[in-house]
Amino acid sequence: MWPDNSAAGHGRRALALTVAKESSDHARRNELPSEERAALEALVETVIGAAYEVSNVLGAGFLEKIYERALIEELGLRSLRVKAQTPFPVAYKGKHIGTYAADLVIDDRLLVEVKCVEHFSNEHLAQCINYLKASGLHLALLINFRRPKVEWRRIVHDL
Repeated sequence: MWPDNSAAGHGRRALALTVAKESSDHARRNELPSEERAALEALVETVIGAAYEVSNVLGAGFLEKIYERALIEELGLRSLRVKAQTPFPVAYKGKHIGTYAADLVIDDRLLVEVKCVEHFSNEHLAQCINYLKASGLHLALLINFRRPKVEWRRIVHDL
């Protein structure tokens, strides 16, 4: 570890400050207006509430597709626009190489991936990040119905 008064130590702190400043400048440019951010937060709360309701009604033990269909129904009851298996093109260096289908897209703003797994893995998180990149959306919810209590993660990309 470098002593605080060494030249190398000051250089490291300066670099860290520069990176932090650039990151915060980048974040400010891409930041959502406060009204839109509040609306997105309210949407997230509604979707999480719907997921808990589905879990409470169905319990654990069904296949992923059953929970996805039930969540679509519950979100519809809450007057949200839901698109299932929404296709998004995937490009490599400007060339279309395939299509990915999101489990659910809510109000054209929130991507939802439904899982029924023992535990979330790094692969599930990476999958959501890649889905956000492909879709151009900024926020995803990864929801796991495997256990009696719903598990969920919020994944943010370029927000």
